[in-house]
Amino acid sequence: MEFFLANPSHKYLPPADTRLVEIRTDPNPDGKHLRALLNLTSFQQKPQLEISFNNSRAEIVATTSIVEPAETKLDLAMHIRKSLKDADSHFTLSATIYYPEIGEVDHRLLSIVFPLTLH
Repeated sequence: MEFFLANPSHKYLPPADTRLVEIRTDPNPDGKHLRALLNLTSFQQKPQLEISFNNSRAEIVATTSIVEPAETKLDLAMHIRKSLKDADSHFTLSATIYYPEIGEVDHRLLSIVFPLTLH
């Protein structure tokens, strides 16, 4: 199902050209949540996203899937399975955009070092 394009004069990209423009992250001081911010190009068809947050041992400490986001700017609160206070300080945020009919169209990795002095 297609959605209404708000501005017909704007260039909305086809699935194969949909990209992640920016990914950022911040830990919550409680050490139990992570804020992930993603910015996508404008798209003609709603994509699907897979986002994971891994520690330096490649263990997943948070993950989420987004099916057909309506917006290009996403601000997510992710629950951390293991407190950041008890973990190392080196992490990787992985974000993938894909369409079931054509597969992965973009993938980004963000290396992060958080201080271990979270309150």
